[in-house]
Amino acid sequence: MDTFTIKPVSLKLILSVLLASVTVGCATPSPKLDDNFGNAVNAAKAAQIINPDASQNTDPVAGIDGQAADATMSRYHRSFVAPQPPTNVFNIGVSSGANSGMSSGGSGSGSGGGSYR
Repeated sequence: MDTFTIKPVSLKLILSVLLASVTVGCATPSPKLDDNFGNAVNAAKAAQIINPDASQNTDPVAGIDGQAADATMSRYHRSFVAPQPPTNVFNIGVSSGANSGMSSGGSGSGSGGGSYR
């Protein structure tokens, strides 16, 4: 009787096919979100454009003269070179609470019944 033997080359082929099928079976398909990727950004950019054909308009812009615009831009650029220091707000005599304005040695029960001076 003839015995059935597997050749080593066939065994390697079977194992590699089995390994490939297991690997493919574990892979997840691409989510549906990939089809819409970037649509939100494109919609936000389109919403920020007032006039998409603005480059076709050759009429000059009216409103501010060249000297005023130059002075404004110079002041704007200088504000980044040496910005103004922040102003410190220091309030004197401002407090909040139930006992504000009361003397500390008044004759009361401590609930606002002190003497006013």
